[in-house]
Parts: sequence; structure tokens; C-alpha cells
Amino acid sequence: MATWTFLTNHAHVLLCVADNPNVRLRDVAVQVGITERAAQRIVTELEEAGYLDREREGRRNTYRLNTAMPLRHPLDRDHRIGELLSTFANTRSQ
Repeated sequence: MATWTFLTNHAHVLLCVADNPNVRLRDVAVQVGITERAAQRIVTELEEAGYLDREREGRRNTYRLNTAMPLRHPLDRDHRIGELLSTFANTRSQ
């Protein structure tokens, strides 16, 4: 496995949620290569920052991304997470 990547674990979690709004955190953790606890922490951080909303439906969560939110780094603040997601969603579906 690579020692570093261009996208953070936060970005990878967003991509997983974008692919499946009903995804289980256990599955997110496996896909991203992190622990389930780390996936939970990232989702909580993203929710607290306004990047996603979580709604409980029975025993499952459904996530809704706020695609108009800006990227957080000062160099990237002119871009929205929707741009990131659409770029990678197109790449992943090919």
C-alpha cells in the first residue's frame, strides 16, 4: 500500500458517502483502509463542519452531502466539494 495519497481520509469518506448515502461505517472503513472508529470520527467532524447531514432511519443512517460547501484549505476555498465529488465520481464510474 502507498505511504501517502493525494486525497485525505476525509475526502475518501466523502466519496464513499457520495457513492452510497446509506453506506455503513463498517463498509466505509474497509473501503478507505481505516478503522471503524476513525470512520465514525471523520463522519462526526464532517457533520459538525456542515459538510454532511446524518439522519437516522431505523437502525441505519442516511447521509446527505452539502455539495456547496467550500474546500477547507486556503488555496482551494474557491472550489466546492461538489466539484471534487463530480470529478472523482466520473473517474470512478469509467
